[in-house]
Amino acid sequence: MKYAATVLSLSLLFICPLKAQQNKQQKIDSLVKITKTSENDMAKVAAYGTLYELVQFNNPLESFEYAKQELKYAKKASYLRGQSTAYLHFADYYKRLGELDSARYYFDISTRQGKKIKNLSENLRVELFLNHSRASFEQSLGNYDSALKYAYRNVEIYEKRDSLKVDLKGANVGIYDLIGGIHLDMGNYELASIETYKAVRFFEKKNDSLRMGDAFMQLGNINFKQKEFASSIENTEKAYAIYQTFKDTEYSALASLLLGNGLLKLNRTEEAKGYFNLALELGEKLKNSYIQGDAITDLGSLYLKQGDFENAKKATTDALKIHKKLEYQIKIASDLNQLAKVNLELGNSSKAIVDLNSSLLITQNIKAKDVQSEAFLLRSKSYKRKGDFKKALFDYEAHKTLTDSIYSLTKSKQIQEIRTIYETEKKEQQIAFQEKEITVLEQEAKINNQQQWLLGGGMTLSFLALGFGFYGFRQKTKRSKLAKEKVDAELAFKKKELTTHALHLAKKNEVLENVKLKAKDLKLQGDTKGYQELIKTINFDQQDDKNWENFTQYFEQVHKDFSRTVRERYPEVTKNELRLMALLKMNLSTKEIANILSISIAGVKKARNRLRKKLEITPEESLEELVITI
Repeated sequence: MKYAATVLSLSLLFICPLKAQQNKQQKIDSLVKITKTSENDMAKVAAYGTLYELVQFNNPLESFEYAKQELKYAKKASYLRGQSTAYLHFADYYKRLGELDSARYYFDISTRQGKKIKNLSENLRVELFLNHSRASFEQSLGNYDSALKYAYRNVEIYEKRDSLKVDLKGANVGIYDLIGGIHLDMGNYELASIETYKAVRFFEKKNDSLRMGDAFMQLGNINFKQKEFASSIENTEKAYAIYQTFKDTEYSALASLLLGNGLLKLNRTEEAKGYFNLALELGEKLKNSYIQGDAITDLGSLYLKQGDFENAKKATTDALKIHKKLEYQIKIASDLNQLAKVNLELGNSSKAIVDLNSSLLITQNIKAKDVQSEAFLLRSKSYKRKGDFKKALFDYEAHKTLTDSIYSLTKSKQIQEIRTIYETEKKEQQIAFQEKEITVLEQEAKINNQQQWLLGGGMTLSFLALGFGFYGFRQKTKRSKLAKEKVDAELAFKKKELTTHALHLAKKNEVLENVKLKAKDLKLQGDTKGYQELIKTINFDQQDDKNWENFTQYFEQVHKDFSRTVRERYPEVTKNELRLMALLKMNLSTKEIANILSISIAGVKKARNRLRKKLEITPEESLEELVITI
């Protein structure tokens, strides 16, 4: 196949990884020997734990046996860190199998054991690995806020390591590429690029070829999301070659999926199909449900592109079953979108709308903006085909709002600036190193003349101090500028997320009422149990405060201290009145406020009048103007 030849030619570029792979096998052989010959239990714990890490991605069953032995000898030696790490390995193993309850169980045990460790350096090392694994786990479930919480905790630990006087050498677990990956899933492509380029710089400094592969693949993912398919293939091929050299089966499969999708976008369907089937074969070999589900979804996408709608529907339905078992929320939503595409092609707009309603209920909670945007666009097309142009327009506007938050007008320029900064810093580091060498040579030449050294050297040192001071100031200014740009970008995203979430809340009850109407079809068809369960779920969602809590989080990030200020100035304001004030501050219409609060327009007017009296506003004063000034 053509793709095999491409990978072969690329793999020739990676001599260092090849040597590293040879060293890896030597290390495995050495560790196995230790487990068989050593009488020291602590040495066996370390050996089995390292063996798990070395083979986990290409032989999970063998790695699990190593983890069992690791735990056995850690308990025998009463070694808390070894026990915590072994339980973490159990959790990661079950996560890959898709047995989520078991994964959660062992994550919790690992955390409890880790907290018992009294030595600070060991305690933090264990926490770093735990946070990374839990962040990755929450990311796969679509719990992005929780995932970022764990990831940024690791950033905090690293930033404080010097002040805490702890040795964390060798404990890096890929902070920035993890954060970049979470932002990528959320549709925050600019932030994803910033964090991933941080990872590239970090791994280059550490000469970590394997983790460079991860960074290259993530850049490929970002390229793909930005519709830069040729660049996506180029970066992913680099990652694939590294994984092949290291015989990393799991990540080879993941890279195959991304390569297949890039090729499919370029209409190279046969090559794409080869990669999808390869990924499915590797996933089955590893018994990795995540990879199998993704490969089947992608094959469904290929069938859809080829016009084979029956096979597309079957593949996507099979993938949906796997992803539901895994509770993989973003993939469930993506599968529902793909099923909607198939149903639209088959002329079944009503079924497409049902699937898209379910997708939107998921994505509004997990903040997956690109999947959500696609769902709105597809539902807009579905309503248009049914002749409901009002709903079609509303959904199209929601799609545009989300699209604008993902692809700003300056997106290409901003990403190019990030790349330029990365390349410029590399050149500046080389220049600084050369300048340092020149200075050393100059100083050596002046040693022969003490007087000249004293007179000229003093001036030279002064200029050097000024030069390095200016360089340091310039670097500090650059970092400050980048930090400000990052904060501005985050605030812009949050403002757009707030607006989008407000639209979702305004539309939610209307959507659920439509779903209720569809549910009645179940009742008419005799499926009374299914009808009652669906109505019960919808009623619970209408009464649940979770959506409002999500909205409040967005609101407080954009309008900091608003709720606290209101309570301080007007302590008699109730919780519901505070909600009304928050919506007024966003300048929403009465109809939108009514939909969000699940009350009538007349009810909103009555609530406004009660609030005016409580705030002692005269008839001449504007309630909106007062609220906006808070």
